[in-house]
Amino acid sequence: MKNRIALAIAFFSLSAAVQAATSPCEQKAKSIETRLFFAEKHSNSNEIAGLKKALQEVRSNCNDADVLAERQKKVAEKRADVAERRQELTEAQAKGDANKIAKRERKLAIAEQQLKALEAQSN
Repeated sequence: MKNRIALAIAFFSLSAAVQAATSPCEQKAKSIETRLFFAEKHSNSNEIAGLKKALQEVRSNCNDADVLAERQKKVAEKRADVAERRQELTEAQAKGDANKIAKRERKLAIAEQQLKALEAQSN
């Protein structure tokens, strides 16, 4: 579980670093290329095939406006997720269960980190 969280945070950080590319479509292609590099490094043949197909699709069909709209949608979804996590934490605090409170705090922190990464990627 911790590895998945670390991987997700690393991926979002790498995606944010891709922001130096000029257009959203170029950024998306760079992000896929980065993921492809890691898939090739780890010899993940199924992921390699899927990423190569995705890269080809991006290069042939990408539209900047669509990419920006997709990013804004993801940010809105993550904001809703953060709000839901806050509500869950409030409910756990009302019940006074220390284990549930700690668990909800961790989930909220992860959701907030993911939101920050998405917002950085969108800007």
